[in-house]
Amino acid sequence: MELLTFKSGVHPPHGKHYTENKQIEEYLPKGDIVIPMSQHIGAPAEPTVKKGDRVLVGQKIGEAKGFVSANVHASVSGTVKNVVPVTLFNGAKSTAVIIENDGQYEEIPTEKKDYSKLSNEEILNTIKEAGIVGMGGATFPTHVKLAPPPDKKIEFIIVNAAECEPYLTCDHRMMLEKTNEIIEGLKIILKLFPNAKGYIGIEDNKMNAIQAMQEAVKTKYPQGAEKQLIYAITKREVPSGGLPADAGCIVQNVDTVYEIYNAVVNGKPLTSRVVTVTGDAVKEPKNIRFKIGTSVRELVDFAGGFSEEPLKVISGGPMMGMAMYSLDVPATKGTSGILCLTKSAAEIGEESNCISCGKCLQVCPMNLMPTKIATAAALNNFEMFNEFNGRDCIECGCCSFICPAKRHLLQRIRTGKKAVSKKK
Repeated sequence: MELLTFKSGVHPPHGKHYTENKQIEEYLPKGDIVIPMSQHIGAPAEPTVKKGDRVLVGQKIGEAKGFVSANVHASVSGTVKNVVPVTLFNGAKSTAVIIENDGQYEEIPTEKKDYSKLSNEEILNTIKEAGIVGMGGATFPTHVKLAPPPDKKIEFIIVNAAECEPYLTCDHRMMLEKTNEIIEGLKIILKLFPNAKGYIGIEDNKMNAIQAMQEAVKTKYPQGAEKQLIYAITKREVPSGGLPADAGCIVQNVDTVYEIYNAVVNGKPLTSRVVTVTGDAVKEPKNIRFKIGTSVRELVDFAGGFSEEPLKVISGGPMMGMAMYSLDVPATKGTSGILCLTKSAAEIGEESNCISCGKCLQVCPMNLMPTKIATAAALNNFEMFNEFNGRDCIECGCCSFICPAKRHLLQRIRTGKKAVSKKK
Protein backbone atom coordinates (compact mmCIF):
# COMPACT_ATOMS: atom_id res chain seq x y z
CA MET A 1 0.00 0.00 0.00
CA GLU A 2 1.45 3.35 -1.07
CA LEU A 3 1.71 5.91 1.71
CA LEU A 4 0.89 9.44 0.60
CA THR A 5 2.27 12.66 2.04
CA PHE A 6 3.07 16.34 1.41
CA LYS A 7 6.13 18.60 1.57
CA SER A 8 7.68 19.72 4.90
CA GLY A 9 5.80 19.36 8.22
CA VAL A 10 6.91 18.01 11.60
CA HIS A 11 6.54 14.95 13.84
CA PRO A 12 5.34 16.14 17.27
CA PRO A 13 4.75 13.57 20.04
CA HIS A 14 1.35 11.99 19.41
CA GLY A 15 -0.03 11.84 22.94
CA LYS A 16 -2.88 9.72 21.58
CA HIS A 17 -2.22 6.77 23.91
CA TYR A 18 -4.39 8.40 26.57
CA THR A 19 -7.63 7.84 24.65
CA GLU A 20 -7.12 5.98 21.36
CA ASN A 21 -8.45 2.75 22.89
CA LYS A 22 -11.24 4.42 24.87
CA GLN A 23 -14.71 3.85 23.44
CA ILE A 24 -16.98 6.86 23.13
CA GLU A 25 -19.06 7.45 26.26
CA GLU A 26 -22.24 9.50 26.23
CA TYR A 27 -22.66 12.26 28.78
CA LEU A 28 -26.00 13.79 29.70
CA PRO A 29 -25.56 17.25 31.21
CA LYS A 30 -26.69 18.12 34.72
CA GLY A 31 -26.74 21.90 34.61
CA ASP A 32 -28.22 24.53 32.33
CA ILE A 33 -27.33 24.36 28.65
CA VAL A 34 -25.83 27.49 27.06
CA ILE A 35 -26.19 27.41 23.26
CA PRO A 36 -24.37 30.25 21.43
CA MET A 37 -25.80 31.64 18.21
CA SER A 38 -22.27 31.95 16.82
CA GLN A 39 -20.74 28.47 16.55
CA HIS A 40 -19.64 28.81 12.95
CA ILE A 41 -17.76 31.00 10.50
CA GLY A 42 -20.01 33.73 9.16
CA ALA A 43 -23.02 35.64 10.43
CA PRO A 44 -24.42 34.58 13.82
CA ALA A 45 -27.81 32.87 13.86
CA GLU A 46 -30.77 34.92 15.07
CA PRO A 47 -32.65 33.50 18.10
CA THR A 48 -36.16 32.23 17.29
CA VAL A 49 -37.19 31.56 20.90
CA LYS A 50 -37.70 33.77 23.94
CA LYS A 51 -37.60 33.49 27.71
CA GLY A 52 -40.27 31.10 29.01
CA ASP A 53 -40.59 29.03 25.81
CA ARG A 54 -40.45 25.24 26.12
CA VAL A 55 -38.15 23.59 23.59
CA LEU A 56 -37.46 20.02 22.48
CA VAL A 57 -34.27 18.28 21.37
CA GLY A 58 -33.67 19.11 17.72
CA GLN A 59 -35.93 22.16 17.67
CA LYS A 60 -34.48 25.10 15.75
CA ILE A 61 -33.73 27.92 18.19
CA GLY A 62 -31.46 29.98 15.93
CA GLU A 63 -32.11 30.90 12.29
CA ALA A 64 -29.16 31.26 9.91
CA LYS A 65 -28.70 34.84 8.71
CA GLY A 66 -26.67 35.66 5.64
CA PHE A 67 -25.23 33.46 2.92
CA VAL A 68 -22.50 32.08 5.21
CA SER A 69 -24.29 31.12 8.42
CA ALA A 70 -25.77 28.06 10.13
CA ASN A 71 -28.92 27.14 12.02
CA VAL A 72 -28.71 26.29 15.71
CA HIS A 73 -30.84 23.69 17.52
CA ALA A 74 -31.74 22.80 21.08
CA SER A 75 -29.72 19.87 22.40
CA VAL A 76 -31.97 19.23 25.42
CA SER A 77 -35.62 19.65 26.23
CA GLY A 78 -36.62 22.23 28.79
CA THR A 79 -37.51 25.88 29.32
CA VAL A 80 -35.67 28.87 27.91
CA LYS A 81 -34.32 30.76 30.95
CA ASN A 82 -32.90 33.66 29.01
CA VAL A 83 -31.48 34.93 25.72
CA VAL A 84 -28.37 36.93 26.62
CA PRO A 85 -24.79 37.65 25.51
CA VAL A 86 -22.19 35.20 26.85
CA THR A 87 -18.41 34.92 26.63
CA LEU A 88 -17.01 31.97 24.67
CA PHE A 89 -13.82 29.99 25.35
CA ASN A 90 -11.68 32.37 23.27
CA GLY A 91 -13.02 35.52 24.92
CA ALA A 92 -15.37 36.39 22.05
CA LYS A 93 -18.96 37.43 22.79
CA SER A 94 -22.07 35.76 21.39
CA THR A 95 -25.79 35.89 22.01
CA ALA A 96 -26.84 32.57 23.55
CA VAL A 97 -30.03 30.74 24.42
CA ILE A 98 -29.87 29.40 27.98
CA ILE A 99 -32.08 26.34 28.51
CA GLU A 100 -33.08 24.90 31.87
CA ASN A 101 -32.61 21.19 31.20
CA ASP A 102 -35.63 19.13 32.31
CA GLY A 103 -33.70 15.86 31.99
CA GLN A 104 -36.35 14.31 29.74
CA TYR A 105 -34.58 14.79 26.38
CA GLU A 106 -37.89 14.85 24.55
CA GLU A 107 -37.23 15.07 20.81
CA ILE A 108 -39.04 16.66 17.89
CA PRO A 109 -40.60 14.10 15.51
CA THR A 110 -38.18 12.86 12.84
CA GLU A 111 -38.55 10.78 9.71
CA LYS A 112 -36.11 8.32 8.11
CA LYS A 113 -35.53 8.81 4.39
CA ASP A 114 -33.95 6.95 1.48
CA TYR A 115 -31.40 9.45 0.16
CA SER A 116 -31.23 7.71 -3.22
CA LYS A 117 -34.76 9.00 -3.85
CA LEU A 118 -34.00 12.58 -2.84
CA SER A 119 -33.02 15.32 -5.27
CA ASN A 120 -29.75 17.18 -4.82
CA GLU A 121 -31.72 20.26 -3.80
CA GLU A 122 -33.55 18.27 -1.09
CA ILE A 123 -30.26 16.87 0.25
CA LEU A 124 -28.60 20.30 0.38
CA ASN A 125 -31.64 21.85 2.05
CA THR A 126 -31.68 19.06 4.66
CA ILE A 127 -28.00 19.66 5.43
CA LYS A 128 -28.63 23.40 5.70
CA GLU A 129 -31.64 22.96 7.99
CA ALA A 130 -29.64 20.58 10.21
CA GLY A 131 -27.09 23.31 10.99
CA ILE A 132 -24.10 21.16 10.03
CA VAL A 133 -20.68 22.83 10.00
CA GLY A 134 -17.08 21.70 9.58
CA MET A 135 -16.40 19.85 12.83
CA GLY A 136 -12.65 19.56 12.49
CA GLY A 137 -12.42 23.04 13.96
CA ALA A 138 -13.01 25.34 11.00
CA THR A 139 -16.84 25.34 11.49
CA PHE A 140 -17.53 26.51 7.93
CA PRO A 141 -21.23 25.92 7.08
CA THR A 142 -21.37 22.61 5.23
CA HIS A 143 -24.25 23.44 2.88
CA VAL A 144 -22.20 26.34 1.50
CA LYS A 145 -19.13 24.18 0.92
CA LEU A 146 -21.26 21.58 -0.89
CA ALA A 147 -22.63 24.20 -3.30
CA PRO A 148 -19.53 25.54 -5.10
CA PRO A 149 -19.86 27.98 -8.03
CA PRO A 150 -20.97 26.29 -11.29
CA ASP A 151 -17.59 26.97 -12.92
CA LYS A 152 -15.79 24.80 -10.34
CA LYS A 153 -15.49 21.22 -11.58
CA ILE A 154 -15.37 18.99 -8.50
CA GLU A 155 -13.39 15.81 -9.15
CA PHE A 156 -12.44 14.67 -5.65
CA ILE A 157 -14.44 14.33 -2.43
CA ILE A 158 -11.97 13.80 0.41
CA VAL A 159 -12.98 12.68 3.89
CA ASN A 160 -10.41 14.18 6.24
CA ALA A 161 -9.76 11.32 8.65
CA ALA A 162 -6.10 12.18 9.27
CA GLU A 163 -6.64 13.65 12.75
CA CYS A 164 -3.01 14.75 12.81
CA GLU A 165 -3.45 17.02 15.85
CA PRO A 166 -1.65 15.40 18.83
CA TYR A 167 -3.75 13.99 21.69
CA LEU A 168 -7.08 14.08 19.83
CA THR A 169 -8.75 10.75 19.04
CA CYS A 170 -12.46 11.59 18.62
CA ASP A 171 -12.30 11.12 14.83
CA HIS A 172 -10.40 7.85 15.26
CA ARG A 173 -13.07 6.46 17.54
CA MET A 174 -15.85 7.63 15.22
CA MET A 175 -14.24 5.70 12.35
CA LEU A 176 -14.19 2.56 14.46
CA GLU A 177 -17.64 2.90 15.99
CA LYS A 178 -19.60 4.57 13.16
CA THR A 179 -17.84 3.10 10.11
CA ASN A 180 -20.93 2.29 8.04
CA GLU A 181 -22.59 5.63 8.75
CA ILE A 182 -19.47 7.53 7.63
CA ILE A 183 -19.29 5.51 4.41
CA GLU A 184 -22.95 6.24 3.74
CA GLY A 185 -22.33 9.92 4.46
CA LEU A 186 -19.61 9.93 1.80
CA LYS A 187 -22.00 8.26 -0.65
CA ILE A 188 -24.54 11.01 0.00
CA ILE A 189 -21.94 13.66 -0.89
CA LEU A 190 -20.93 11.71 -3.99
CA LYS A 191 -24.57 11.72 -5.08
CA LEU A 192 -24.27 15.51 -5.22
CA PHE A 193 -21.12 15.19 -7.37
CA PRO A 194 -21.63 12.07 -9.55
CA ASN A 195 -18.44 12.68 -11.56
CA ALA A 196 -16.19 12.88 -8.49
CA LYS A 197 -14.12 10.18 -6.82
CA GLY A 198 -14.33 9.65 -3.07
CA TYR A 199 -11.26 9.26 -0.86
CA ILE A 200 -10.85 8.71 2.88
CA GLY A 201 -7.45 9.88 4.07
CA ILE A 202 -6.27 8.17 7.28
CA GLU A 203 -2.79 8.39 8.79
CA ASP A 204 -0.87 5.14 9.20
CA ASN A 205 -0.84 5.45 13.01
CA LYS A 206 -4.49 4.32 13.01
CA MET A 207 -4.15 0.84 11.53
CA ASN A 208 -7.43 -0.45 12.94
CA ALA A 209 -9.27 2.47 11.35
CA ILE A 210 -7.41 1.82 8.08
CA GLN A 211 -8.63 -1.77 8.13
CA ALA A 212 -12.14 -0.39 8.45
CA MET A 213 -11.82 2.34 5.83
CA GLN A 214 -9.15 0.91 3.48
CA GLU A 215 -7.13 3.99 2.49
CA ALA A 216 -4.14 5.48 4.28
CA VAL A 217 -1.85 8.50 4.24
CA LYS A 218 1.52 8.74 5.94
CA THR A 219 1.61 10.04 9.51
CA LYS A 220 2.99 13.57 9.55
CA TYR A 221 1.73 16.86 10.95
CA PRO A 222 -0.21 18.82 9.59
CA GLN A 223 -1.53 16.08 7.30
CA GLY A 224 -5.09 16.97 8.33
CA ALA A 225 -4.90 20.51 6.96
CA GLU A 226 -7.08 20.74 3.86
CA LYS A 227 -4.39 21.92 1.46
CA GLN A 228 -1.85 19.34 2.65
CA LEU A 229 -4.34 16.48 2.47
CA ILE A 230 -5.37 17.56 -1.03
CA TYR A 231 -1.74 17.53 -2.18
CA ALA A 232 -1.03 14.17 -0.51
CA ILE A 233 -3.95 12.47 -2.25
CA THR A 234 -4.25 14.29 -5.60
CA LYS A 235 -0.84 16.02 -5.99
CA ARG A 236 -2.77 19.19 -6.76
CA GLU A 237 -1.96 22.48 -5.06
CA VAL A 238 -4.58 24.96 -3.94
CA PRO A 239 -3.51 28.36 -5.34
CA SER A 240 -2.54 31.18 -3.00
CA GLY A 241 -5.69 32.80 -1.67
CA GLY A 242 -7.77 30.03 -3.25
CA LEU A 243 -10.14 27.38 -1.97
CA PRO A 244 -10.10 23.56 -2.35
CA ALA A 245 -12.75 23.90 -5.07
CA ASP A 246 -10.14 25.74 -7.14
CA ALA A 247 -8.23 22.44 -7.21
CA GLY A 248 -11.38 20.46 -7.98
CA CYS A 249 -11.72 19.20 -4.41
CA ILE A 250 -14.12 19.28 -1.49
CA VAL A 251 -12.81 18.18 1.91
CA GLN A 252 -15.05 17.20 4.82
CA ASN A 253 -14.15 16.10 8.34
CA VAL A 254 -15.15 12.61 9.56
CA ASP A 255 -17.66 13.95 12.11
CA THR A 256 -19.16 16.27 9.51
CA VAL A 257 -19.71 13.35 7.12
CA TYR A 258 -21.36 11.39 9.93
CA GLU A 259 -23.68 14.31 10.68
CA ILE A 260 -24.61 14.53 6.98
CA TYR A 261 -25.71 10.89 7.18
CA ASN A 262 -27.57 11.49 10.45
CA ALA A 263 -29.43 14.48 9.01
CA VAL A 264 -30.29 13.12 5.55
CA VAL A 265 -31.11 9.53 6.56
CA ASN A 266 -32.37 9.92 10.13
CA GLY A 267 -33.74 13.45 9.92
CA LYS A 268 -31.75 14.59 12.97
CA PRO A 269 -30.09 18.02 13.18
CA LEU A 270 -26.68 18.60 14.74
CA THR A 271 -27.22 18.61 18.53
CA SER A 272 -24.24 16.64 19.83
CA ARG A 273 -20.68 15.72 18.95
CA VAL A 274 -17.66 13.79 20.26
CA VAL A 275 -14.84 15.51 22.12
CA THR A 276 -11.55 14.13 23.45
CA VAL A 277 -10.94 15.23 27.06
CA THR A 278 -7.31 14.37 27.67
CA GLY A 279 -3.84 15.36 28.84
CA ASP A 280 -1.58 14.49 31.77
CA ALA A 281 -3.62 16.66 34.14
CA VAL A 282 -6.82 14.61 33.64
CA LYS A 283 -7.57 11.64 35.90
CA GLU A 284 -9.54 9.56 33.40
CA PRO A 285 -9.08 10.78 29.80
CA LYS A 286 -12.12 9.98 27.67
CA ASN A 287 -13.82 10.36 24.31
CA ILE A 288 -17.22 11.83 25.14
CA ARG A 289 -20.36 12.43 23.11
CA PHE A 290 -21.89 15.54 24.64
CA LYS A 291 -24.89 17.77 24.06
CA ILE A 292 -23.97 21.03 22.34
CA GLY A 293 -23.90 23.78 24.97
CA THR A 294 -22.71 21.57 27.85
CA SER A 295 -20.32 23.28 30.25
CA VAL A 296 -16.65 22.41 29.67
CA ARG A 297 -16.32 22.05 33.45
CA GLU A 298 -18.94 19.27 33.44
CA LEU A 299 -17.04 17.41 30.73
CA VAL A 300 -13.76 17.64 32.67
CA ASP A 301 -15.55 16.43 35.81
CA PHE A 302 -16.98 13.49 33.82
CA ALA A 303 -13.38 12.59 32.95
CA GLY A 304 -12.57 12.35 36.67
CA GLY A 305 -11.47 15.95 37.11
CA PHE A 306 -7.85 16.97 37.49
CA SER A 307 -5.11 14.72 38.84
CA GLU A 308 -3.19 17.92 39.48
CA GLU A 309 -3.82 21.57 38.72
CA PRO A 310 -3.21 22.19 34.98
CA LEU A 311 -0.92 24.97 33.86
CA LYS A 312 -2.94 25.29 30.65
CA VAL A 313 -6.30 24.10 29.31
CA ILE A 314 -6.62 24.20 25.53
CA SER A 315 -9.70 24.02 23.33
CA GLY A 316 -8.52 21.68 20.57
CA GLY A 317 -5.03 20.24 20.37
CA PRO A 318 -1.59 21.58 21.33
CA MET A 319 -0.62 22.69 17.81
CA MET A 320 -3.66 24.59 16.53
CA GLY A 321 -5.81 24.87 19.66
CA MET A 322 -6.42 27.98 21.74
CA ALA A 323 -5.86 28.40 25.48
CA MET A 324 -9.05 28.76 27.50
CA TYR A 325 -9.47 31.45 30.12
CA SER A 326 -12.14 29.48 32.04
CA LEU A 327 -13.86 26.09 32.24
CA ASP A 328 -17.23 27.75 32.78
CA VAL A 329 -17.93 28.15 29.07
CA PRO A 330 -20.10 26.11 26.68
CA ALA A 331 -18.66 23.37 24.49
CA THR A 332 -19.83 23.94 20.92
CA LYS A 333 -20.01 22.39 17.45
CA GLY A 334 -16.31 23.11 16.95
CA THR A 335 -15.08 21.65 20.26
CA SER A 336 -13.00 18.63 19.21
CA GLY A 337 -10.68 18.51 22.21
CA ILE A 338 -10.22 19.74 25.77
CA LEU A 339 -6.52 19.32 26.49
CA CYS A 340 -5.40 19.76 30.10
CA LEU A 341 -1.63 19.98 30.59
CA THR A 342 0.47 20.11 33.74
CA LYS A 343 3.39 22.49 34.11
CA SER A 344 5.89 19.84 33.01
CA ALA A 345 3.96 19.17 29.80
CA ALA A 346 2.93 22.73 28.93
CA GLU A 347 5.92 24.87 29.84
CA ILE A 348 7.92 25.82 26.73
CA GLY A 349 10.59 28.04 28.24
CA GLU A 350 11.47 31.70 27.77
CA GLU A 351 11.32 33.31 24.34
CA SER A 352 14.67 34.59 23.04
CA ASN A 353 15.92 36.37 19.93
CA CYS A 354 15.75 34.70 16.53
CA ILE A 355 19.02 32.92 15.73
CA SER A 356 18.33 32.82 11.96
CA CYS A 357 18.55 29.03 11.82
CA GLY A 358 15.89 28.73 9.13
CA LYS A 359 14.15 25.75 10.71
CA CYS A 360 10.73 27.42 10.56
CA LEU A 361 11.14 27.85 6.81
CA GLN A 362 12.11 24.20 6.39
CA VAL A 363 9.01 22.83 8.14
CA CYS A 364 6.37 25.29 6.87
CA PRO A 365 3.96 23.20 4.77
CA MET A 366 2.90 26.32 2.86
CA ASN A 367 6.51 27.28 1.95
CA LEU A 368 6.18 30.61 3.73
CA MET A 369 8.68 32.65 5.75
CA PRO A 370 7.19 32.60 9.27
CA THR A 371 9.87 34.87 10.79
CA LYS A 372 9.23 37.61 8.24
CA ILE A 373 5.45 37.31 8.57
CA ALA A 374 5.59 37.36 12.38
CA THR A 375 7.85 40.42 12.31
CA ALA A 376 5.45 42.20 9.95
CA ALA A 377 2.55 41.37 12.27
CA ALA A 378 4.44 42.65 15.32
CA LEU A 379 5.15 45.93 13.51
CA ASN A 380 1.57 46.23 12.19
CA ASN A 381 3.17 46.46 8.76
CA PHE A 382 0.25 45.17 6.68
CA GLU A 383 2.00 45.78 3.37
CA MET A 384 4.93 43.62 4.43
CA PHE A 385 2.54 41.03 5.89
CA ASN A 386 0.77 40.68 2.54
CA GLU A 387 4.05 40.78 0.61
CA PHE A 388 5.12 37.59 2.40
CA ASN A 389 1.67 35.99 1.89
CA GLY A 390 0.79 35.99 5.57
CA ARG A 391 -2.86 35.24 4.87
CA ASP A 392 -1.85 31.89 3.32
CA CYS A 393 -0.70 30.67 6.75
CA ILE A 394 -2.85 27.69 7.83
CA GLU A 395 -1.97 28.28 11.51
CA CYS A 396 -0.62 24.75 11.97
CA GLY A 397 2.02 25.85 14.49
CA CYS A 398 4.91 23.92 12.92
CA CYS A 399 7.07 27.05 13.06
CA SER A 400 6.55 27.62 16.79
CA PHE A 401 7.01 23.91 17.51
CA ILE A 402 10.39 23.68 15.77
CA CYS A 403 11.80 27.06 16.84
CA PRO A 404 14.85 26.59 19.16
CA ALA A 405 14.44 30.19 20.37
CA LYS A 406 10.83 29.46 21.46
CA ARG A 407 9.56 32.36 19.37
CA HIS A 408 5.79 32.90 19.54
CA LEU A 409 5.52 32.89 15.77
CA LEU A 410 2.05 31.40 15.37
CA GLN A 411 0.46 33.74 17.89
CA ARG A 412 1.90 36.81 16.16
CA ILE A 413 0.84 35.56 12.74
CA ARG A 414 -2.69 34.83 14.00
CA THR A 415 -2.92 38.34 15.39
CA GLY A 416 -1.65 39.75 12.10
CA LYS A 417 -4.19 37.81 10.05
CA LYS A 418 -7.04 39.11 12.19
CA ALA A 419 -5.74 42.68 11.88
CA VAL A 420 -5.37 42.41 8.11
CA SER A 421 -8.88 40.94 7.75
CA LYS A 422 -10.34 43.68 9.92
CA LYS A 423 -8.53 46.38 7.95
CA LYS A 424 -9.71 44.85 4.68
